[in-house]
Amino acid sequence: MAKTERFSITLTPELAALVEARVRSGQYASDSEVIRDGLRLLDARDRAVESWLKKEVVPAIGRAQADRSRLISGDDFDRQMEQRRKARASKAA
Repeated sequence: MAKTERFSITLTPELAALVEARVRSGQYASDSEVIRDGLRLLDARDRAVESWLKKEVVPAIGRAQADRSRLISGDDFDRQMEQRRKARASKAA
């Protein structure tokens, strides 16, 4: 068995209820399994965000700095996003 360490944690009533519900549902055998899985998911999410930043965001910033003619103002961006939101909402309706 892998070496383990004990921690004492404090949860809000809402988070405690989430943990207890997962155990009661049979998805997990113990509170510890819920917490371990949550930490694994948090780590995976953080690694995915880091990868996205390196692969997508940093190169996009470099392209924007190299060709500033493609940049738009914050107000123009907000208008474009609002138009896209409205278009998606009308398609969904």
